[in-house]
Amino acid sequence: MIELRDVHKHYGNYHALRGINATIQAGEFFSLLGPSGCGKTTLLRTIAGFEMISSGAILIDGRSMGSVPPNLRPTNMVFQSYAIFPHLSVEQNVGFGLRHDSRSPAEKGRAVAEALEMVGMRDFKARNTQALSGGQRQRVALARALVLKPKVLLLDEPLSALDKKMREQMQSELIKLQQQVGITFVLVTHDQEEALVMSDRIAVMFEGEVAQLADPQTLYQRPASRRVAEFVGTMNFLSAEVISETGGIVEVDAEGFGRLTMRGSEVSERQSSRGASVGFRPEALTILFEGDAAPDRESNATVVDVVYYGDLTYYDVRLDGATRPVRVSMRNVFGRPVLGIGMPTRVAWSAGALTLFR
Repeated sequence: MIELRDVHKHYGNYHALRGINATIQAGEFFSLLGPSGCGKTTLLRTIAGFEMISSGAILIDGRSMGSVPPNLRPTNMVFQSYAIFPHLSVEQNVGFGLRHDSRSPAEKGRAVAEALEMVGMRDFKARNTQALSGGQRQRVALARALVLKPKVLLLDEPLSALDKKMREQMQSELIKLQQQVGITFVLVTHDQEEALVMSDRIAVMFEGEVAQLADPQTLYQRPASRRVAEFVGTMNFLSAEVISETGGIVEVDAEGFGRLTMRGSEVSERQSSRGASVGFRPEALTILFEGDAAPDRESNATVVDVVYYGDLTYYDVRLDGATRPVRVSMRNVFGRPVLGIGMPTRVAWSAGALTLFR
């Protein structure tokens, strides 16, 4: 549905987009993820036509968008601010984009009613938008974008103004809505959890470049670089020394873990200037309680900090032989104690859950 070919964008001497190449499939929920200032919103605006690219090409449904103005592109956009007209009712807001449409008033009315039904706002059509909650305004903005039946819906951090509970609810509703309408969604977000929950694929961006483009599971479990690993979720790092490398098999000596043999799939691209390290997620380690047997390997450790969240407890532990503590997440089970600071413990781990960064 969307093809980005070596897309560059300059603002004077500032190089905002640096050779973006990506293909977004029809019917895909695609996310642009990155910190503030990385170029993700700029890229979204170039797809919409609000910003013209400096070089390269953007194709939508096989057609080059080089000279196509925003109002003639098969896209519509939901802005972070929603851009709801306060002097119009819900129904009038949703139907605003149809005012120059050639359809009859009755057909336009049916289209508006269908869009309101789609987002669960049918019973609010006569209400003034100033009397709506943040979540309801977001639904109105979605309905206004969907009423024109675009091939691509562009979403610029549409959930950022919502509280945590409403945000999680709207994430679920957006996924269902995208599956219902079957069109391509492109979401801009800086929230890693939001991107992982909602997306079919994610492009992680830094400084105008795509650092990794992958499905959520690959991105989380096998980040292509230490920078991606540090940005997406929580990642522990311990220093390591590469002993030998033969035929895709790398032997390393990692602090706290000792001598390890790692396959090529467990080794990231050579991008780090900080020397070699092994990285692993908090859930890759398991605290062994009394009577537990290690499923693979184990190390002795000492608890240095405890954070209790109810369903989970996060332990910071220092493995014997390691210079810094690492974080371990444990699902709480009724009747099982929470360890205290300073207590010795055993930690189970598998070499397959570790990634070598260098």
